[in-house]
Amino acid sequence: MTDDDELTEEINGTGCGDIVTPQDFEYEKPFSFELGGSIPRLTLRYETYGTLNDDKSNAILICHALTGDHHVAGRHRPEDKRPGWWDHFIGAGKAVDTRKYFVICSNCLGGCSGSTGPTSINPETGDPYGIDFPVLTFTDMVRAQKLLIDSLGIKKLHAVIGGSMGGMQALIWAIEFPDMVKNFIAMACAAKQNTQATAFNAVARAAITQDPNWLGGYYGELEGTGPRSGLAVARMMAHITYLSDFSLSAKVRKDRGDNLPGGRIATGKFLRKITFPIESYLHHQGDKFLERFDANSYLYITAATDYFNLAKERSLDQVFSVVKARALILGFSTDWLYPAWQNREIAIALQRAGKNATYAEIDAIAGHDSFLLNSTHLYEMTSKFLAEG
Repeated sequence: MTDDDELTEEINGTGCGDIVTPQDFEYEKPFSFELGGSIPRLTLRYETYGTLNDDKSNAILICHALTGDHHVAGRHRPEDKRPGWWDHFIGAGKAVDTRKYFVICSNCLGGCSGSTGPTSINPETGDPYGIDFPVLTFTDMVRAQKLLIDSLGIKKLHAVIGGSMGGMQALIWAIEFPDMVKNFIAMACAAKQNTQATAFNAVARAAITQDPNWLGGYYGELEGTGPRSGLAVARMMAHITYLSDFSLSAKVRKDRGDNLPGGRIATGKFLRKITFPIESYLHHQGDKFLERFDANSYLYITAATDYFNLAKERSLDQVFSVVKARALILGFSTDWLYPAWQNREIAIALQRAGKNATYAEIDAIAGHDSFLLNSTHLYEMTSKFLAEG
C-alpha cells in the first residue's frame, strides 16, 4: 500500500505537464467517528483535474493507498521532478481521461498531507492531537470524502477508483452511498484485512511505539522530534510487502546469486555495517519516508486497515445486496499482500448478490505495487469500463 517515489519516477517519465494547485475543503461542524469520539471541525486537502460538466455527471473520485496523498497527477510547479503518483494513469488521453472526466483526489482523514489528522492542531487545546485523535476507520475516511463531494454539488459520481486501501474505500462507497456511485473499480484489495497483513502492520507499529522518541505519542509538541528510527524501520518492512522478489532484485540490480557481501568475512563485525545491496535500498526508502510522513498517522491508518472487515457477522452477499453500481475488480498475479484470490472473492460475492460485477486478473511482475505500473491491460480495461458505464 505504497506510492513509492522511485517507482513513480520510473514509470511516469515526464508526466503530463499539467500544473495543479491543492485546495482545502473546510467542514466547520463537528465530525463523529464510527468507533466513538469526534472532532470540532475537519479539513480535507484535495486536487481536481479536468472540468466538471454542466449536470455534474462526469466526476470520478480517486482513493489513495496507505501512504499516498491527494497529489495523484500533474505537477505543482514546472520544475518539479516527479508528477503525481498515478500521473501515467490520469490525464488527457490516458486511462482516466481528463478531457472527459472531472477527477477528484483528497488526502484521507487521518493523513498528514494537509487533511486533519494526528499532526493537526486541536482547536480546543491549541496542541497537536497526537494520540488523542479519535480511532479511525475506512468508513470515517469515506464519510469525510462524501462531505467534500457534497460541497462540490455532485449528486452522483460517475466512478470511484482505488487500489489497495483505496480499493477498500471504493467498496465502502458502493455500500454506504449506493445512490451516489454509478461505477467503481477496486484493485489489489480485499473484503477484509488478512492475518498476515495485520501481522506486518503490528510489527511496524511496534517499531514506532518502542522508539524512545515516540514519547507516548506526544512528540508532535516538540519541534523536530519524533520516532524517526522506528518509522524508518516500519517503512522498510512494509516496503518489502509491496514488491515481489523479482522487483526487489531489479531494484538493487543484482540477481540472488550476486546479492552477497564481497570479500572475506573473518568475524561478526561485518554486521555493524550495511553489507547487502537490498539493505542499502531499504534504508534509502526508510530515510525518504521520514521527509513526508508522520509516525502517528502511520499508526492510525495501519490500525484502520486492520479493523477493515466488510462482512463482520454477515455474509459478503448480504453486505453487497445494497450495491447499485457496476463493478470492476482487479487482482494481480504476484500480489502476496492482497492475493488475487481475495479480489476474486469480492467479485464472486457481488455476482452472487445479483450485481453487475466483472473480475480480471492481471499477470504482473511487481507484486502488490503492480496497480501503480504502466500497464496496457490495466489502461484498456479501465478506459473501456468507464466508457461503457
